[in-house]
Amino acid sequence: MRKYATLSWSDVRAKRPLDEAVVAEHVTRMEAEERAYRLREIREEQGVTQKELAERMHLTQPTISALEAGDLDRSGLATLRAYVEALGGTVEVTANFGSRKLVLHSHEKNHAR
Repeated sequence: MRKYATLSWSDVRAKRPLDEAVVAEHVTRMEAEERAYRLREIREEQGVTQKELAERMHLTQPTISALEAGDLDRSGLATLRAYVEALGGTVEVTANFGSRKLVLHSHEKNHAR
């Protein structure tokens, strides 16, 4: 029977150092997926299918699917705005400069028709 040496976590980490750029990339991807998941939750809470939403936005269902799969960073602001507004929401664009925030765009939808 073969015996295996037990390594401490610090020994394992020393053999494979942390790549901060890779970690940051994964965090960014996970955050985008979480935001997309939240959008999907809102759509589903409203009982709207991807196909219905796509029709409202004049897009295809695969485009909605890609958005909800976390492809938000590749989507233009106009597409994200159309998605949110098609579900009755509004979009606000804010620039953050440390402790300062500047609202660049805020669009309150006029509900009177």
